[in-house]
Amino acid sequence: MTDVLIAGAGPTGLLTAAELALAGVEVTVLERRTGPGLPRPVGLQPRTAELLDLRGLGPAEQVIDGPSGHFAGLPVPLDHGVWRTRYPRVLNRTQDDVEAVLAAHAAEHGAVVRRGHEVTSVAAGADGVTVDGIRARWLVACDGAHSTVRRLLGVPFPGRTETYVATLAHIRLAAASDLVPARATHFSQVTRQVAGYWSMLTPLDDGGHRFVFGTTAGQPGRDAPVSDTEVTEALTALYGAETRLGEVYGASRFNDATRQLTQYRHGRVLFAGDAAHIHPPLGGQGLNLGVQDAMNLGWKLAATVRGTAPAGLLDTYHAERHPAAARVLRHTAAQRVFTAPERSENVEALREIVVDLMRLPDANRYFSGLLSGLGLSYPGAHRVPDLDLTTAAGPTRLSALLHGGRGLLLDLGDHATPPGFTGQVGVVRAGTEADGYRGRLLLIRPDGYAVEPAELTRWFG
Repeated sequence: MTDVLIAGAGPTGLLTAAELALAGVEVTVLERRTGPGLPRPVGLQPRTAELLDLRGLGPAEQVIDGPSGHFAGLPVPLDHGVWRTRYPRVLNRTQDDVEAVLAAHAAEHGAVVRRGHEVTSVAAGADGVTVDGIRARWLVACDGAHSTVRRLLGVPFPGRTETYVATLAHIRLAAASDLVPARATHFSQVTRQVAGYWSMLTPLDDGGHRFVFGTTAGQPGRDAPVSDTEVTEALTALYGAETRLGEVYGASRFNDATRQLTQYRHGRVLFAGDAAHIHPPLGGQGLNLGVQDAMNLGWKLAATVRGTAPAGLLDTYHAERHPAAARVLRHTAAQRVFTAPERSENVEALREIVVDLMRLPDANRYFSGLLSGLGLSYPGAHRVPDLDLTTAAGPTRLSALLHGGRGLLLDLGDHATPPGFTGQVGVVRAGTEADGYRGRLLLIRPDGYAVEPAELTRWFG
């Protein structure tokens, strides 16, 4: 029997596996695909980049949205810098690149990934789970929007069905008209609506373009193949006959269905990422939400497996992450109002007011925190920025002190050790010049959120 099985080797599954393996938990990932995912571009939100930095996986700086992110494509850049982050912009990566980094990280710490293994049976009991004859104490379902684990266990996935299907194609152009954006810039500058079509065409670093488009005419099915003819027709309608397709080097479809599990834990089975929640891909939230699920769940499940978790720790995964995803479902629903291909006069009036509102510093900070993840706090737990520190060993950053995946008691003054401390977390004494943090005593969870030092035993047993 292994400690934990994970269904799905996407970013959510791989990071969950890495977190468990880092804590010494035996973990095996089962993945249907035999190779990496599509080389489709994805945007890493600032908080996701910070979380990866906590494990030494800080991504290279590649700007996707020009100055910053956006809300519903409205022409007001979101200033993420006000959140004291080292990653004030959305970063451009590809799905296969992110998966490769996380797979190597997981393997380095002992996680096993079995590719070419499609889950066909799941039986859950009070003391463990059996997946295709493999026994484990726990199962984490990270197997996507069409989760096989969810279906086999008969877990309901309530929500709203799709109202449109759109196409995402990665293309190279043989020729381009003046309507084609010459460089990556703010989202609002790469959108277009013509003759029943709507689109976003974004230049990529490799010389290609990401072409997202849909039509108000007859929509193809979610699983229908994407043809060169279809892409060519859309390009011509939107960007003129002078714009000619060179090649399509990857294409898929998506829809705007919105669903969320009522409970993320079903006995010995936990759900994360798209297996737990789906929403329209507005504001670039999907991969980011799954990575944040994994960082929240990993250390809590590891402590539960090792028998060191205080009572109720694992239940805080649902308590914290379900509302976080519900919030994303709500704001992506709100963004649909402004991104719909055909907007009424009333919606246009509302759009003008929201644009004016977003130009106010406090409102811009609100929207920035919402989209970037930097504004997310949990009850009794808040994000700590990546502080510059000076320790006895020399200068360092807070993120470097969390690479090992343990909790941290960070003494930025001269404090006594809290009652009940028996070495459950690391202890570092340091100085900092960061306003608001000098002289403080911080108890920081492995996922980078600070809790009250007096609650040491609540979080670490």
